[in-house]
Amino acid sequence: MSHESAEPGVFEMDLTLHEARRRAEVVAALGPHWDPPAVARAEEEALDLLYSGLDEGQLRTYEMLVEAGVLPCRGVGRAAD
Repeated sequence: MSHESAEPGVFEMDLTLHEARRRAEVVAALGPHWDPPAVARAEEEALDLLYSGLDEGQLRTYEMLVEAGVLPCRGVGRAAD
């Protein structure tokens, strides 16, 4: 008996309905008091605090990481504020 290899079939599965339900459950779990703009502002404030007061060496490292694409660019002078 010889085993001939057949062309592999294409397997597709539409997860659109599942993804929509998952997202709805996540938003429901966050509750009615979740405020995305406030969360974004708080994150910016935390990053401002994290990158404030860097000494010269830390600032060079920060700039190197931004140039390498490891950290996002936060605007001119933001890391040293």
